[in-house]
Amino acid sequence: MRGRAALARARPLAVAAATVIALATLGGACSDADESGRGSSTSVASAGGPTSSTRPAVATTTTVVPRSQADVAVPATATAVVEALTRVERGLRRDGVADDELARLGWEQHLAYAVLAQRPEWHGEVFGALDPDIAAVARANVDAGTQLSGLAEPQPDLPAWRIRAPKSVAELLAYYEEGQSASNVPWPYLAAIHFVETRMGRIVGTSTAGAQGPMQFIPETWAAFGEGDIYDDRDAILAAARYLASRGAPDDMRRALYSYNNSDRYVSAIASYAEVIARDPRAYVGYYHWQVHYGTTSGRYLLPEGFGDGVAAVRLDALSQPG
Repeated sequence: MRGRAALARARPLAVAAATVIALATLGGACSDADESGRGSSTSVASAGGPTSSTRPAVATTTTVVPRSQADVAVPATATAVVEALTRVERGLRRDGVADDELARLGWEQHLAYAVLAQRPEWHGEVFGALDPDIAAVARANVDAGTQLSGLAEPQPDLPAWRIRAPKSVAELLAYYEEGQSASNVPWPYLAAIHFVETRMGRIVGTSTAGAQGPMQFIPETWAAFGEGDIYDDRDAILAAARYLASRGAPDDMRRALYSYNNSDRYVSAIASYAEVIARDPRAYVGYYHWQVHYGTTSGRYLLPEGFGDGVAAVRLDALSQPG
């Protein structure tokens, strides 16, 4: 695929919390990223991103979406978290798993990490009981969620968003790989940003900073780096790749990510998710199936696909306890 010339410098991307928002693994609501200190300029190891030979397998069966993540049990004990994460992380990394099973595994994975993030007193027991390879993944996911949860406080009301169904695993992966081919930005970073900003394009809403679209561009930055429709996943992903390349990627990913969102917490979270995917690209499929959680002062809610168009939010009582 043809490379794209770097475009002129523009203002840093004001990434809105319309998206970093719901994305905290803990399901908390984030507001605009804090501006406390520039991140270090060390490059994040990525080995250049996986090659096409390590692409996650995409099942060819017809997608069957489970009824609701609200129907999936939240682990109630540390032992239950260990069992859930062992089964889910192993299941997501098997070949030939049907689409409906991958969706259920992704939903269970999301809930297991959400409750683990709320229960730091379980961390020693859980991480110690997991197999070392799964423990490393679990630590990375919990650390990333903790970083994102620190970006904002829960809000009193649900957001004025629409939640839509994302494009398919295969279609989004093709966009990430196209961005990597054009700009040399490792595709796991593009996937991680898409995941954190809008849950792979599920969230449709403008941030308090005016950022728009699935990769959350402010209009001025889009005018310099965007081509096409700011709300189109492919156009936005390719624009993000061009932007990151103009800011030092792939040689200095931390610097590039800090330019995208001026927050050390954000940089650390994106790097953690990207490195999990880079180590085993099948992890991307699990993240793809995570849903939109939103924390309010009265509790946490699942915002299902169709929210904003008549579908109601679902209270996640099992994730509403303090701690």
